[in-house]
Amino acid sequence: MTNVNFDDYLAERLKDPSFKTAFNIEDAKLASAVTLMKAREKAGLTQRQLATKAAVPQSTVARIERGGNTSIDTLSKIAVALGKRIELKLI
Repeated sequence: MTNVNFDDYLAERLKDPSFKTAFNIEDAKLASAVTLMKAREKAGLTQRQLATKAAVPQSTVARIERGGNTSIDTLSKIAVALGKRIELKLI
């Protein structure tokens, strides 16, 4: 069995346009999830506490932190509960 360098493997796979699109979508979801989790932790809140403040189910906060889809409305509620605002950038 030969060892494969992950970076080389990924670079090769990213040459496929459909793979690259799917990869970029998942990468964006993960970045959003990490951003929310870091903001929640910085505020010293559990998922349940944040959910209560935002008037959303705790399962919604957990789903978003796992990279699941949600609405701008829900994200806005969570942002306000954290004393933040949503800023959408297409870069």
